Amino acid sequence: MLLLAALLGPASLFCLTAGAGLDFDRLQQALTSRFGPSSEPLFNDWRKMLAEGSTRSEAEKLRRVNDFFNRRIAFDDDFSIWGHSDYWATPIETIGNGRADCEDFSIAKYYSLINLGIPVAKLRLVYVKALQNGPNGPIQQAHMVLAYYASPSTDPLVLDNLIPDIRPASRRTDLSPIFSFNSAGLWQGTGNQSSKSNLSRWQDLLARARAEGFQ
Repeated sequence: MLLLAALLGPASLFCLTAGAGLDFDRLQQALTSRFGPSSEPLFNDWRKMLAEGSTRSEAEKLRRVNDFFNRRIAFDDDFSIWGHSDYWATPIETIGNGRADCEDFSIAKYYSLINLGIPVAKLRLVYVKALQNGPNGPIQQAHMVLAYYASPSTDPLVLDNLIPDIRPASRRTDLSPIFSFNSAGLWQGTGNQSSKSNLSRWQDLLARARAEGFQ
């Protein structure tokens, strides 16, 4: 199986960086108005994690964000959470529910790392086929992970809810990428040229996140 790093190609050279700090009061209002006060403790822990990680190295920021969501959010499927077969949740929706599928884990980590100052150009959400053990042998399942590039030419690191520790893509031979994207563009196959993403669920997610208070 081809390695994830080889299929993704070099990261985009867009020089986009994180925006201004989040308006946590606005985010908390959006959270409690929809999910009630019981969701506030997890929100406050998330806010504390971001505050404590703001001066850390990029490697430590990755670890803190990855650990927080993998440990504090329960995995569940979209139909059980939302009554739909494929719904992409904002970080506030993920925190409010305390449950998420693979897309929601990746999106929450993406927004959190941007808030911690990681440039958008270093992050990509990656749709993959994940090789997993099924009752009748290995099967490939649709899955999403978050990839981090320290520089455009380096082996990206993979943040995943299936495997708790962060590993280089070269060690994740169980993953076969289909396409990747971020707020700057969309990449397919082995190409390294970005284009404006027309991924409808992503565009809808960006709009809903902005309405909640995310940049």
